[in-house]
Amino acid sequence: MHYDIFETEMGWVAVVVNERGVVRMSLPEPVLDQAYDHVRPEIERAELDPDKVSDVREKVRAYCAGSRVDLTDVPVDMSAMSPFFRKAREACRSIPDGETRTYAWLAEQAGNVRAARGAGQAMAKNPLALLVPCHRVIGSDGELHGFGGGVGLPLKQQLLEMERQHALVG
Repeated sequence: MHYDIFETEMGWVAVVVNERGVVRMSLPEPVLDQAYDHVRPEIERAELDPDKVSDVREKVRAYCAGSRVDLTDVPVDMSAMSPFFRKAREACRSIPDGETRTYAWLAEQAGNVRAARGAGQAMAKNPLALLVPCHRVIGSDGELHGFGGGVGLPLKQQLLEMERQHALVG
């Protein structure tokens, strides 16, 4: 495994990759140590190699700078995830930029219509921030709920507003 930690316009991002794709990525964090802490278990087994992460780094930097960037083509490795979590996260990756879906929708897509709380856990424990855009998942009441990172719900709102602007510009 290889990793890099880099600064974006929204904060510090840590990325860990293996030969199949990204295995863990932090949200943009205001403090370097917070990004590092998010990927600490993997970094202890990985080698710092910015070149191995360069494609992901450039896309994430552009995305965090406000450019319209398709992050769905960034390979991810979900092989260690439970089938339900993997399906929920794959469904999350299919949500278009600037749009939202509910936890209940994710549960249905993952094969269990009664597992909205499980879908919520899949998002709460999302190791692939931005690549599995959990900021696009909202409560059945239409409100923003639970979001990790050092900034929390304000970052979720900021990401959605940025993506909605992309949709308006087209």
